[in-house]
Amino acid sequence: MTDPIADSVDADLLAEPRLVIEPGMAARVSAVAAPVLQGMGYRLVRIRISGEHGCTGQVLAERPDGSMQIEDCEAISRALSPVLDIADPIERAYRLEVSSPGIDRPLVRRSDFQRHAGHLVKIEMAVAHQGRKRFRGTLAGVEGNAVRLHRDDMRAGEETDVALTMEDIADARLVLTDELIAESMRRGKAAERELRRNLGLEPPAPPHAKKSDPAKSNKPKPKLTPASARKSAPNNTKEQRLAAGKLRRGDIDPTRGD
Repeated sequence: MTDPIADSVDADLLAEPRLVIEPGMAARVSAVAAPVLQGMGYRLVRIRISGEHGCTGQVLAERPDGSMQIEDCEAISRALSPVLDIADPIERAYRLEVSSPGIDRPLVRRSDFQRHAGHLVKIEMAVAHQGRKRFRGTLAGVEGNAVRLHRDDMRAGEETDVALTMEDIADARLVLTDELIAESMRRGKAAERELRRNLGLEPPAPPHAKKSDPAKSNKPKPKLTPASARKSAPNNTKEQRLAAGKLRRGDIDPTRGD
């Protein structure tokens, strides 16, 4: 049974425009790929055209919740390849590569900045802010049309907290940290369980079960009290084996309890 609220949220996320648009050949690939991905329920993140292996057209994509499995990449590749062959946006032979955005991913939509608040990010501006184009710090959320950043790269006399206009951002990318890796692993495991449930390979979650929020699941667990930390007696010890042998030989009468 589908959840109409969740479906509505996914539809809004699928239709959300990107803040960063590629130039030149990558823009032509984007114009072809974006509607195909959206029709399949995925979001285009970024297009890259590189000279590796002659020429490679890389499509970074994701589900609305930010997850991406190998099966998703294969499905997109099968659907997108014939469409690109017909549209021919790359004017030479190339190799198509579909992949997830990665852990240290680019942030290209407003929801990206909201979802990854609290993580370290590097931002390069197309339009300088207070005489600077490069910033690094912790995302502190979104306010209006601006991204709030708690900087860790200040010089003397510069502000610690800044608000950077989203439309003026040329490139924004998460910085790889232990916290980011841990959250990515939690998201990946949750997405894998959901996929297995959808395929009928795993029983559905109980109706009363609450979905965990990966962003809130990194809180330290409370320590066990001595009473709740008691260990059960180990099984198959030497004493247990000797007692079992005596019982088999009749040396112990089980009705006497000795």
